[in-house]
Amino acid sequence: MWASYKNSTQSQLSNKKPHKQEKEWFAVGFKPENLIPGLVIGFIVGMLLDLSKPAKNLPKKKSFLVGRTQQQCSVSDNGDQELKMVLVVRQDLKMGSGKVASQCAHAATGMYAELMQSDRFLLRKWEQCGQPKIVLTCKNQNEMNKLKDAAESIGLPTFVVADAGRTQISAGSKTVLAIGPGAKESVDSVTGKQRLL
Repeated sequence: MWASYKNSTQSQLSNKKPHKQEKEWFAVGFKPENLIPGLVIGFIVGMLLDLSKPAKNLPKKKSFLVGRTQQQCSVSDNGDQELKMVLVVRQDLKMGSGKVASQCAHAATGMYAELMQSDRFLLRKWEQCGQPKIVLTCKNQNEMNKLKDAAESIGLPTFVVADAGRTQISAGSKTVLAIGPGAKESVDSVTGKQRLL
């Protein structure tokens, strides 16, 4: 009987040894004196990675004061160029005012979505300016195409809305051209002769 108790005790001890070895490995691998420096280094590396992305540096509190936002509205480092977007609406389609408003909204949000993928820095600068938008007119598709080509030739972003054809006009009709956001002078050099809607 004593031999069986001794054997069972030894087998229990031998089963506990690997568990104790696991604890010893953890104790060797984890040292409390390494915890604080590890956290500090991880925090610093995280901050450096976050600061390297200009799109994430957004002001926490938005201000819509004209004077204050005008100071932040610049493309270049010397702060001499304001940003704006122009929406050019075709007049030959004879769209109703609600349809024009809807198509302009499609143009602005379409441009915004494209810039989220391609140029977040420009988008954030434009947001800081209060997202100025001007609505102009053009006579027809031919004039719209010329404006689009002129804008793209000087590096301005463009977006054209093609209507789905559910209401007033036929499917695929090009209704509104968005130009910019871009430097006010550059946008005006393309659209300066167009009439306001």
